[in-house]
Amino acid sequence: MEITDYELFEVPPRWLFLKVTTSDGTVGWGEPVVEGRAKTVRAAVEELMDNYLLGEDPTTIEDHWQAMYRGGFYRGGPVLMSAIAGVDQALWDIKGKQFGAPVYDLLGGPACDRVRVYQWIGGDRPADVGEAAREKVDAGFTALKMNGTPEMRRVDTPAAVADAVDRLATVREAVGPEVDIGVDFHGRVSKPMAKRLAVELEPHEPFFIEEPVLPEHNDALPEIASRTSTPIATGERMFSRWDFKEVFEQGTVDIIQPDLSHAGGISEVKKIATMAEAYDVALAPHCPLGPIALASCLQVDACTPNTLIQEQSLDIHYNEGSDVLDYLVDPAVFEYEDGYVDLPDAPGLGIEVDEDVVRERAGEVNWHNPVWRHDDGSVAEW
Repeated sequence: MEITDYELFEVPPRWLFLKVTTSDGTVGWGEPVVEGRAKTVRAAVEELMDNYLLGEDPTTIEDHWQAMYRGGFYRGGPVLMSAIAGVDQALWDIKGKQFGAPVYDLLGGPACDRVRVYQWIGGDRPADVGEAAREKVDAGFTALKMNGTPEMRRVDTPAAVADAVDRLATVREAVGPEVDIGVDFHGRVSKPMAKRLAVELEPHEPFFIEEPVLPEHNDALPEIASRTSTPIATGERMFSRWDFKEVFEQGTVDIIQPDLSHAGGISEVKKIATMAEAYDVALAPHCPLGPIALASCLQVDACTPNTLIQEQSLDIHYNEGSDVLDYLVDPAVFEYEDGYVDLPDAPGLGIEVDEDVVRERAGEVNWHNPVWRHDDGSVAEW
């Protein structure tokens, strides 16, 4: 068996799908994308497929991963690692189908029967989160996540801090103490504001505070962690085990959030998760993306004993025009019950992509995140 062909599909709302075909007709799917940089990642995938994989045996996944990563003198970063991630997902999908088993069975078998998921509430400039929280809890979710703030100045006003605290307080009052509420700082907050917010939010017992500072400022995490008992989560903009090594050695991060479509795919995130286990750090993969990315996450979640919870993007505020279930032949594979999803048991990634819908909706996708500016006209973190 060898890899004979591949196709790439840009699909709404902001995703890139990869289809890899082998000489015996087996098809594997991957989701290699950086949101807002689909065309850039597309070019990187084409280079990898054309230079390393066409004509090769698809089953030697680790060797292919090493060649894609180390075969170029320059390595790492969001574009290359996202391209590798999507290819890696597709190769695992093919391998699972070859053996008639879910990927997690090939990685040691399940360590759980189901995976807890959380539901997003509140957009980039969060408002009306109390009512949204009640609706999601009534729908069966036991964990929520919300953006903590809009853009913030490097040193902002007491009113800006109070607004963030009031938003979390509103949600906590709406759902009570039995529901977990993650608060995403989204890297929008400078170190001095992160220190203040971590302290002020703590009385409302957030599940975690996510990306309290940008990853390039991870050296600030020990000081932030020293001021709060709230678990600290980060990792969506970290792309390999080498990026995560520093935060593990610091001992200040409680939850890591690598993205299966950004951090080298199933092969790399499984290694990152195993490293995390040795440091008593939980896994909660980042996934505001499509069905192939989510299916890949669940494969790693299933066989990882330190899995805490899984992000998923159903009804997220970014999914305008298309949503996760639209591209599946059987959407029931992602049916949530009591805040959990059962492990997919079909071979490979456990989903069947509806290729007719993919081809019908494929085209140029021009999603880009907004560029925010402060009152003085300077660029703000989004």
